[in-house]
Amino acid sequence: MKILSIDTSNQTLAIGVMDDQRVLGQIQTTINKNHSVTLMPAVELLVQKVGLKPKDFDRIVVAQGPGSYTGLRIGVTAAKTLADTLKIELVGISSLKTIAANCIGRSEWIVPIFNARRQNVYAGAYEWQAGVLVNVLPDQHLSLENLLEKLAGRAVYFVGEDVEVFREAILVDFPETAINQNPAWNYPNGITLAALGAKEQPVDNIHDFLPEYLKLVEAEENWLATQTQQAGVESYVEKV
Repeated sequence: MKILSIDTSNQTLAIGVMDDQRVLGQIQTTINKNHSVTLMPAVELLVQKVGLKPKDFDRIVVAQGPGSYTGLRIGVTAAKTLADTLKIELVGISSLKTIAANCIGRSEWIVPIFNARRQNVYAGAYEWQAGVLVNVLPDQHLSLENLLEKLAGRAVYFVGEDVEVFREAILVDFPETAINQNPAWNYPNGITLAALGAKEQPVDNIHDFLPEYLKLVEAEENWLATQTQQAGVESYVEKV
């Protein structure tokens, strides 16, 4: 099965191409040069360099969220368009799980963190169980304080490019060894994402596939805060 993977959920652009267990190629850049401009040229370049054509792929795997609202929309829209146009399978993978999967061989709970601003984070916890990465604490948007409370007393391993932002707070309750020291593990990897997606079931309906934001955008939160919702009254916002 030939797989193309795409992750634009945060600052990193990660693309990978696999053919079953064979790695054909990947692109990873950690300096955001505007994913809306760079993604498709990068996909085209990588596919060409590995000697394939778009029609050769069987599956598209995309980082579904959480992450940057704009980044997620770009990646998910591109993945849906490719999957629909090429009539191939589409799989969504948690952006947090993609980071956790980098941490091969860790016995602790692996805790990937994305900065959600105002001392809030997107985070979850994952654990290797018999060679399978299992989600043991659901991906969620919460305060860093709340996250640390949920993890109290456990052996954990924090990972992600935003971990350094919260280093001092983490070290109050956890030792230095609880923070990842391998720089490569902090960033999404297109091959890791493709490998995860190879094991999952494709979505039933490509058109219904949406990013997993885990949090409303601020404008929508502010709007909802000003509305008086009455029982039995239909929402002003129609889902389309």
